[in-house]
Amino acid sequence: MGERLTSGQFMAALPETVRGHVVPAWRGFRSQHRAWLCQLYFADPTVHYEVWNMGERRGRLEVGLHFESRDKERNHRLMQQMSMAMVGVKATLGDEWECETWDRGWTKVYTTVPYEPFSRTYLDRVARELARAIEVLQPLLERAR
Repeated sequence: MGERLTSGQFMAALPETVRGHVVPAWRGFRSQHRAWLCQLYFADPTVHYEVWNMGERRGRLEVGLHFESRDKERNHRLMQQMSMAMVGVKATLGDEWECETWDRGWTKVYTTVPYEPFSRTYLDRVARELARAIEVLQPLLERAR
């Protein structure tokens, strides 16, 4: 399993690890992180990919594309456009991917993965999942805009 990482170390290392797995066309993202989450975005930080540590007790990490603009209609419009592509998304990324309305008028396309103690091996696995999501969802998002 390797060296044990804190949640903060894991989230700080995630952007560069994702860059190592995503196709060159999508490596130009920016990032921000806190001890419990990491967000990757291209032009607009309110539309971002996120890995959220839901906590060891819940036993899950969320991996997804979040629409968190103050413009609730924009968030819903983007989610509706993504929801029209969900058959293909599920075929590529897995049946556990979903679209839903969330808090404060925010929306998201996401999945959850089992929580494991943070290690380099787990970091690599989560980064690969996020890289795959970017490669599938970002072209859809670009068309939706």
